[in-house]
Amino acid sequence: MLYQMHELGRAWMAPVTYWADASAKMFGAPGSWLSSLPGATRMAAGYELLYRIGKDYEKPEFGIHSLDIDGSLYPVIEREMARKPFCRLLRFKRYTDDAGNLKELKDDPPVLVVAPLSGHHATLLRDTVRTLLRDHKVYITDWVDARMVPTSEGEFTLDDYVGYVQDFIRQIGAEDLHVISVCQPTVPVLAAISLMAARGEKTPRSMVMMGGPIDTRESPTAVNNLATEKPLWWFQSTVIHPVPANYPGHGRRVYPGFLQHMGFMAMNPERHAQSHWDFYQDLLKGDLDDAESHRRFYDEYNAVLDMPAEYYLDTVRIVFQEHLLPRGLWEVAGERVDPSAIGDTALLTIEGELDDISGEGQTRAAHTLCSGIAKQDKQHLEVKGAGHYGIFSGRRWRTQVYPKVREFIAKYAG
Repeated sequence: MLYQMHELGRAWMAPVTYWADASAKMFGAPGSWLSSLPGATRMAAGYELLYRIGKDYEKPEFGIHSLDIDGSLYPVIEREMARKPFCRLLRFKRYTDDAGNLKELKDDPPVLVVAPLSGHHATLLRDTVRTLLRDHKVYITDWVDARMVPTSEGEFTLDDYVGYVQDFIRQIGAEDLHVISVCQPTVPVLAAISLMAARGEKTPRSMVMMGGPIDTRESPTAVNNLATEKPLWWFQSTVIHPVPANYPGHGRRVYPGFLQHMGFMAMNPERHAQSHWDFYQDLLKGDLDDAESHRRFYDEYNAVLDMPAEYYLDTVRIVFQEHLLPRGLWEVAGERVDPSAIGDTALLTIEGELDDISGEGQTRAAHTLCSGIAKQDKQHLEVKGAGHYGIFSGRRWRTQVYPKVREFIAKYAG
């Protein structure tokens, strides 16, 4: 009944959040007479903080509508290239009327960004996509909230995830493609390309793996320890719940987003509490830039989705508890996953020095597994001073990581 109780609490809280939002605007809007009362600024700040703590956070938009490249403005259209029950394949297509610029855009290499299905929406990689668009044709996996998928669509397992990645690679065309996987999908992406190589299929020109749990026996983090300290039945009985009747996926077993969000917050409660206090102080001081930065971050951070139970439990068991991939024991739909079968795909692994989610060496382990790739076609980058998010978003991503990724892809783009 936990999910139902959460929905009931959310429904009871809704009028309070509406009232707080309205009150914040009444005491803060320049045209309101209430804003001229003594203490109005403090009232507006307090009400907005209450509103943001209690409100629902819907999936944000990517919001990438244009791109400035060397002083030229290019419109960008978000297009759905394929739709499956649990995922959409999106492309961000750039446009121009200049014939010379159009030829350059057509010559750019295609990149498939495989976003993580681990709580947050694919929009968390907005900065990754926007930066890649300067020099590449960009596709991304946009995972669907499991509570919105009717039970008639069946289950979704880690094997299905691998199959989705393979289908998307084939649809785009593996011959010229470069695949970037961020965090959790490094495992299914490596499996997908390994199986394609073992069958004799064309494989992508390169794969870039960023902060992923290829071998979680290396430098275990708090996330890894939680997965190994508890037996699989504990996860099944504690964090798996049926979707309530007010969603299309009524009855589907999921790991609810609100539980995942509680886990995210529990990892650094002091930092989040301080961040909200700083937001309140910024509103009092009139520091609107910092306040807006806080809003943008938490609009993304607090927007979570439900994960299918089968996929989540598969990941806990296969990746974190039994380490089947690095041990060479993982089978997908009856086929053994053998990364040594990959020979024609270059490999770049990226890790953050301060990553507290995927520890040092966990992603680099792919080099040992991919023994069929020539040594000169394998590279590794450790980003000094970067945490988990810093390797794919923010200043370090744009100034330190992306130039290396762009150079690596260009080298193997033909």
